[in-house]
Amino acid sequence: MTFLALTPAEFVNEFYPSFWWIPAGILAAALALKLPSIIRLWKDPMLRAVGGLLLLALAVFVFVAPSTIARVNRLTGVPNISAPWVYSLLTAFGGACLLLIITWRNGPSDRSARTRRAMRLVVAGYAGVIAALWVLFALADVPVERLRDIDTYYANTPYMRELILLYLLAHTNSSLITNWLIWNWIRTDGLDAWLRWGLKFLGVGYALQLVFDAAKLTALVARWNDRDLDWLSTAVAPPIACLAAILVAVGFILPHAGQYLRDRWRVRLAHRELRPLYLLMRTVSGGGASFALRATPELRLVRRETFIRDTLLPLIRFADRDLRRRSYDAALDLGFAPDRARALAAAVTILDAVETRERAPEPEADDSEGPDTTDLLREIGATSRALRQGDDVRAVRARAEAMADGVAAAG
Repeated sequence: MTFLALTPAEFVNEFYPSFWWIPAGILAAALALKLPSIIRLWKDPMLRAVGGLLLLALAVFVFVAPSTIARVNRLTGVPNISAPWVYSLLTAFGGACLLLIITWRNGPSDRSARTRRAMRLVVAGYAGVIAALWVLFALADVPVERLRDIDTYYANTPYMRELILLYLLAHTNSSLITNWLIWNWIRTDGLDAWLRWGLKFLGVGYALQLVFDAAKLTALVARWNDRDLDWLSTAVAPPIACLAAILVAVGFILPHAGQYLRDRWRVRLAHRELRPLYLLMRTVSGGGASFALRATPELRLVRRETFIRDTLLPLIRFADRDLRRRSYDAALDLGFAPDRARALAAAVTILDAVETRERAPEPEADDSEGPDTTDLLREIGATSRALRQGDDVRAVRARAEAMADGVAAAG
């Protein structure tokens, strides 16, 4: 039998024993990727909550696998005890998702009475459901072990019937509320792009969880009416649950991962933008910033900034304040915006200071007010970007020198 010849139901049946390990592996990989950040930033409640949620989702798929179900049943000596255990994990996961969305949307610092009341209701409600699941299982008579179809096999068994219905309704309730909160949140203005995409993944994931619940409930109701739609529970629901779990995991991870990648990109971009000014300062100092092979991008940026400022500070003694003012006016005359004009003027001033220092290692004594060094030391990024545009710098410098010659001729 080839894969192409299999019907969807036969395909699921063929791979059912190992089917649940696919999302488990993806969730384990996501948790492993997130773990270093969780350990490093352990005091961040949102990171801890996301880590706990991924761990809980991983536990659901590990314990729902038929091989794990059989092992748990055998170790405890109680047939089908995996059922309330897996249902408890699934119920806890639904409640934890709801709690995380409430906290995430309102912010970890929100301690309003409304938020605290909502969180207490979620904790109390889902804890009560979990307790009821175990009470109903203790009352039920389920001697025949079922690894795949326990929901439909015991659909008409007293107490077990109520147990199955309770966990499905609890899961449906959490999925409905969470989905409603997510899509309302998506429609708000001013959301970060990574957060918006993460919420969209979550919205689709929770919508699929509702499809999972609908398939399970339909199969259950069919059993109550002496009809056989078990394939909805055993062949349709499992792949939907796997896809939903993956999308939910991506939705919770994406905003954090996106923020991390964006911050890393900004650091690398800032490091690269400082290269022209850094190379110029190396010609002044005769050396460069200390380099460590395993230094983080943040540390390399700090070292480059420190080196530039440490080299620039004594160089400013050679800066010509009048040249800087003329360069700024020249840049404005050439049509540059004020911020760009200031950066070009600073670049012209620093280049002139380097040349002046090469001609005379010691600055001439000058009783006039010295140049303002604050902007030159602070705006090193803008100045370095200006140095990349050599034609603009030369044009501003030429016009500033022409302005100086014009003033001298008029005098």
